[in-house]
Amino acid sequence: MTLARPSSYVSVPLPPGQRPRPIHLPATASGSERKIVSWNLLRRVGATPRDVIHLIEEETPDLLLMQEATSDFDALPGLIGGYYARAPLPGRIHGVACWSPWPFRRPPLACTLPSGPLVRRVAQMIECAPFTFTVANVHLSHGQIMNRRQLRRIAEILPPHAAVLGDFNLVGPTMMPHFRDVGPRAPTHRMVDMVPIRIDRCLVRGLTCTEARVLDNYVSDHRPITVRLELSGYK
Repeated sequence: MTLARPSSYVSVPLPPGQRPRPIHLPATASGSERKIVSWNLLRRVGATPRDVIHLIEEETPDLLLMQEATSDFDALPGLIGGYYARAPLPGRIHGVACWSPWPFRRPPLACTLPSGPLVRRVAQMIECAPFTFTVANVHLSHGQIMNRRQLRRIAEILPPHAAVLGDFNLVGPTMMPHFRDVGPRAPTHRMVDMVPIRIDRCLVRGLTCTEARVLDNYVSDHRPITVRLELSGYK
């Protein structure tokens, strides 16, 4: 895996006199528990920036992870405030993106993954200021050997306290050493619009999951998942 480059920061200017909408979140984060939402937006024909803003207002996450995010979502900081970064997949109009009301400790890194010949993949490594762990935002390959290989490579560079969330495109056990699958068990996607499967997941190392849910949102072909994570043994 190569730590290729920081994810791009893009903000669309607001019209004169218009101010960003307020974010209804506490001024500071207390304790170590953090709420993360992950959603595959379905590029171009699925969720819109307005749908994402609605999700942020409904769920008030500490971190929102997006897959298949296009340049349309670069407007989020101007529309709702907060901090945002996007890492397009090489040669594609979409990629992985993240939004948080909290600043990033450093620009999220777009890390290249082992990939097949058709679609090259990256993972977005994120450290938010109130977080005590690192989060990897992923949209993995469809090949069941390749996506497990990608997870093993991600595990090699993550610190002891870490989480991996996103669209895994993976069926069955992940085979990711030392990580536990703590995400919700309900289906998150319908394969060929018929077979319900669980491919949007959350894996953790050195963390405890106190809540995991699949959210009822159907504007994309994936339903969002939300988890609450904290350091294992935190008091």
